[in-house]
Amino acid sequence: MEDDETIKKELAALLRANGYMPVDEPPCRLALLDINMPGENGYEVCRRLRESSDVPVIFLTARDRAEDEILAFGVGADDYIKKPYNSSVLLARIGRLIKRKDSSVITARDLTLSLSDMTVSRGGKKAELTKNETRILFCLMKKELCSREEIIEELWKESLYVDENTLYVNISRLREKLRGLGAEGYIRTVRGVGYRL
Repeated sequence: MEDDETIKKELAALLRANGYMPVDEPPCRLALLDINMPGENGYEVCRRLRESSDVPVIFLTARDRAEDEILAFGVGADDYIKKPYNSSVLLARIGRLIKRKDSSVITARDLTLSLSDMTVSRGGKKAELTKNETRILFCLMKKELCSREEIIEELWKESLYVDENTLYVNISRLREKLRGLGAEGYIRTVRGVGYRL
């Protein structure tokens, strides 16, 4: 979102030429905001965006006061670039933020797990997970077949204390949440080994 139409068109052309699809409204993979915008300012847009999304946000603005930059980070910005900007630097920073965001999302079968906001989604439905459930599902989505020992080790890495009984309870809750997404039977018990997705 940009306050100057000419710059907005130039920016859109630059993004298209580098494989991005500019849109004016969410959902999007990354938000480029100016502080001065028609209607509400960029701070307000960023604050609203942060209430429901962890999409990366870059402020691209002519405002160069330290206070503006501090305020931008205060409302949840990931980066702050001053105009006039260098196209290559802007593209590098966009690429870095998108890559960082994408690495926290894993997909297997028709499930999408977001490690950053601890949610699993399928066919437009979403369920919130606990830290234990997130790590267990991550282990299963990454390897498909995981032994009980591997899952417990994965949880220990995250300093989450778990024993056989806790693991069983977490698997049951996870199955229940997946059932709510229409993914019943996605986690199968492999007798004497562990679990398979």
